[in-house]
Amino acid sequence: MNDIAREPLNGSSNIPDSRGINFFTCDPDLAPLLKLHLGDALYAQMEAELVSLGQRASDQLDTWALSADKNPPQLRHRTRRGEPLQSIDKHPDYVALERAAYAELGLASMSHVEHAPPPLVKYALTFLFVQAEFGLCCPVSMTDSLTRTLRKFGTPELVARFLPMLASRDFDTLYQGAMFMTEQAAGSDVAQIATRASRETAADGSITWRLYGDKWFCSNADADLAMVLARPDDAPAGINGLALFLLPKTLADGTRNRYRIIRLKDKLGSRSMASGEIVLEGAEAYLIGEVGRGFHQMADMINMSRLSNGVRAAGLMRRAVTEALHIARHREAFGRKLIDMPLMQRQLLKMMLPAEQARSMFMQIALLLAQADKGDHQAAKCVRILTPLIKFRACRDARRVTGDAMEVRGGTGYIEEWSDARLVRDAHLGSIWEGTSNIVALDIARAAKRDGALEPLRAYLQDLLGAAGLPAESLALLRTTLARACDALMSVADAGDDAPVRQAGSALYHATTAVLMACEGMRLAPDYRRLALSHLVLRHKLLPVDPLALDAPRDEADVLNALVSARPISQQEAKQLLPAGSAQ
Repeated sequence: MNDIAREPLNGSSNIPDSRGINFFTCDPDLAPLLKLHLGDALYAQMEAELVSLGQRASDQLDTWALSADKNPPQLRHRTRRGEPLQSIDKHPDYVALERAAYAELGLASMSHVEHAPPPLVKYALTFLFVQAEFGLCCPVSMTDSLTRTLRKFGTPELVARFLPMLASRDFDTLYQGAMFMTEQAAGSDVAQIATRASRETAADGSITWRLYGDKWFCSNADADLAMVLARPDDAPAGINGLALFLLPKTLADGTRNRYRIIRLKDKLGSRSMASGEIVLEGAEAYLIGEVGRGFHQMADMINMSRLSNGVRAAGLMRRAVTEALHIARHREAFGRKLIDMPLMQRQLLKMMLPAEQARSMFMQIALLLAQADKGDHQAAKCVRILTPLIKFRACRDARRVTGDAMEVRGGTGYIEEWSDARLVRDAHLGSIWEGTSNIVALDIARAAKRDGALEPLRAYLQDLLGAAGLPAESLALLRTTLARACDALMSVADAGDDAPVRQAGSALYHATTAVLMACEGMRLAPDYRRLALSHLVLRHKLLPVDPLALDAPRDEADVLNALVSARPISQQEAKQLLPAGSAQ
């Protein structure tokens, strides 16, 4: 491992500094998993870029991100002569981050060029980038998903006009995207959207749409293009009256469109990125798809943003775990390294487990997304339900994992000079962005019943289990637990009972990730670390536990130590972590 503590400038120090380690090479699971899922040839093509980004994220990008977080964007309404300006001044370090993400890495455009790589390539790079900077990943994700939605539902003329800028890596000419949906009375309840779309018909029969209304939370407020939900004047109330529009910042004649940024939000996290309130004053926009299908069309953009949220949550958790492991390996207390203390090992494992669950989940969704985009019906159904699953559970887990990592660093972690406080603040946004936990949990149930996605997922996971070559006791327990989790969610969906939907959604997430990690573990043999992690998910997340019964002594201390230390684990050692009574 390249996890080497930075030498103190003067004398000794017991405050380990991770600045300068490589986030890719110090991560024991990322390279093996990417090689497993991408194949040796494609992995070899991108390995150098991954190594470079892992080093850069730990050093240069992280330095810029800390600076951009402390120097948020500023809105300038007018020039000194009183002329309307509507300019957002971004700190140079944020602009440098933009250049790295959009132009150098191509994170927003990668999926929209000829011979595009599989989605997992983009998400793997995002997973590393977000370990340095979270706020910018929102505009990057929205640009990517806006482009996808435009290509899917826009007219050929609109696609031909705007795709070259959206898919460009020329920083001076590329377009950034956004999604303006939220209103004060219409947050999660999209049916209440009041923004109005008026249709004007010219003498030559051409139609111009103009938008009027207030949008309450618009991230990347000065984006070149934004997708906007609005209600045509003659459309009915409710979701079926909504239409989707593409809103340009600048019109064809070079003038600014008729909308104003009223103010920027003073946010808890993602401070580097400009979120604002916008008033539409007859802004010209282009209809995307059909009137009445606006929300359903924008749902594709929302789902891709939710998947990106899951990737970002996984990245935040991995950064938190990396920091905690670095501290534990290099800090001494009471005459021992922290990493050698059983209580610290348990705390580290409690952070590591949800981080690895989220990683396996986003990688699997990325693989399925590639198949779904090629017309695979089962894969599309799986993506439909797995996307809200990862958004719901991983984003909540990130809040706890980043907080626990701050505690490992102690009082120093509470200081804004370090990454911990920023990670905690940023992690809290994931549970709100693109739907709160309650809303997304309800969407899991809708995906299961209304969209018929649960049974295809059940079949897919059972097929994975059948082909994995798992030990008999692991296979039996995983099959039984998966069946129970699927049955529980379907029971809740059939009953239309909202109260237990979060519990059922969490159970399906844990069962799914246990299956995925177990299958990965078998394919990565002879190192069965991921099979061991799967067993820990079963034991601690899914099966009954008596809170008043202390853990009975078990011959597993060496296995837990190996997991924390990233040492290879044999299949027999992994089986030691099965719940009591399961291992033979």
